[in-house]
Amino acid sequence: MYLGIESKILSGVLFEMSELNKGTILYVEDNPDNRNLIRRVLNADGYTMLEASKAEQAVEKLESNKVDLILMDINMPDMDGYTLTARIKAIEKFSKIPIIAVTANVMRGDREKSLEAGCDGYIQKPIDIDTLIQQIERFIIRSTNG
Repeated sequence: MYLGIESKILSGVLFEMSELNKGTILYVEDNPDNRNLIRRVLNADGYTMLEASKAEQAVEKLESNKVDLILMDINMPDMDGYTLTARIKAIEKFSKIPIIAVTANVMRGDREKSLEAGCDGYIQKPIDIDTLIQQIERFIIRSTNG
């Protein structure tokens, strides 16, 4: 460990681990493999990750935790991410939490549909880890300064 940063290798990739918690991210995703991958990446980058596999579970996590950002899967079995995003944004105390759509929907108009539903950002699957971290940092900095 050096200056509060520890290096860790996950799946052959070197990650710098910060002792400081950069923020809490709720990842709403029904696929456990996707949640595991993103949890490893976010934890290695100094974030705390909460997980929800269903819409109701996501709302419960928001009610009981301070969440700085939400990563929202769009294609879920119980309620799609568009609907859940609109529902979350309609609740006053959660309306300012940035939501980034994380989706395999990459056809023309899918990005716009995500933004119209209330998402603040859009990342397509398969996820580019560098893009994910850049978007998260951009929105967390914006929400803490704004």
